[in-house]
Amino acid sequence: MSKVKVFINGSEGTTGLRILERFENRDDVDIIPIASELRKDPATVAGKINESDITFFCLPDAAAVEALTYVKNPETKIIDASTAHRTLPGWSYGFPELSEVHREGIVTGKRVAVPGCHASGFISLVYPLVAGGILPKDALLSCTSISGYSGAGKKTIAVYEDRETRAGIDPDPLCSPRQYALAQAHKHLKEMKAIPGLSHEPVFLPYICDFYCGMLVTVPLHKEMFAKSCTLKDLQAYFEEYYAGKQFIKVLPEGNDLVAGNFLPVNTLKGYDGMEILIYGNDERPVVSARFDNLGKGASGAAIQCMNLMTGADEAKGLNLAR
Repeated sequence: MSKVKVFINGSEGTTGLRILERFENRDDVDIIPIASELRKDPATVAGKINESDITFFCLPDAAAVEALTYVKNPETKIIDASTAHRTLPGWSYGFPELSEVHREGIVTGKRVAVPGCHASGFISLVYPLVAGGILPKDALLSCTSISGYSGAGKKTIAVYEDRETRAGIDPDPLCSPRQYALAQAHKHLKEMKAIPGLSHEPVFLPYICDFYCGMLVTVPLHKEMFAKSCTLKDLQAYFEEYYAGKQFIKVLPEGNDLVAGNFLPVNTLKGYDGMEILIYGNDERPVVSARFDNLGKGASGAAIQCMNLMTGADEAKGLNLAR
C-alpha cells in the first residue's frame, strides 16, 4: 500500500509542529520536507503543495488564502487549520460528529476547514440543540471559554513561559485568568453563528490562563429559551443519544465525579484528542460544557482525524483517546 504524501505548510508554528509530532510513528505517511529558509518562498511552497496528496495549511488567514492559489494539482487535498475558509461554500467543516452530512463531506471532500478551538466547544453543544429543535435559531446565547496559553501563538507562549522575567513582577497579571477579545469581534464568532445556523452571534467571553493547554467552553441556558419543554434529565438523555457511538465525544454520565465534586478543572485533558461533554445546573437554568485539549480536538488532533477520514485510515490512527 502506497504512503500518503503529506506537506505541512506552516510546520514551524504550534499547530504544525503538533501535527508533525503525531506522524512520527506512522508508517502510512510520507512527509514532504521543506528547508526552513524556503518555507516562505512561493515557488518552493507551490511545488511542495502540488507534489502532495494532502497539504495542511497551518498559517495566518491571509497566507492560507494566498497558498490556496498555488494549488494546481486537481488531486491535492487541503486541510486548512486557519479561520479563512471555515464558512465558505465548497469547504467541508471538519467536525464529523455533528451529522452524517458533515462526516460525508470530509470523507469525500478535497477542501476541509478545521474548526477553531473555542468554536469546537460551542458548536458541539449548540449544534445538537438547534438540530433537535430544542433551541430556536434566534436564541440569544452567551458563552465563556477558558483556555491555556498554547493556543495564542508562539509570541504569547514565549511571554507566558519567560518565568525569569515574570518573577520580578508582583502582582503578575499573567498569573490571573485574562479575558480578551473585549469588542465582541473574536475571529471564531463567524463559524459559531454559521455552523449551528443561528440568527445571532453569541456574547462570547474567552479567557487565557497560565497553564499550557486545556479548554472549557460553557453555554448557560434558561428553560424559557427552549422551543419545547426540556428538563436537565431530558438534556442528558438527548446528548447521550446524539453522540452515541462517537468515539471522539464522550458525554459524561449524570452525577459524574467532576460535577459531584463541584469543580471543573480545565487543564487535566492534556494530550487527549477527544472531548468530554457535561450537563449540569438545574431544570430552571441548565448549563452545558465541553472540556478538551485545545491542541487536540481543538486543533492538530482534529486535523489528523479529518485526514484519517479523507484517506480511509482508521479515524483514530495516530491519536490518543485513552482516558
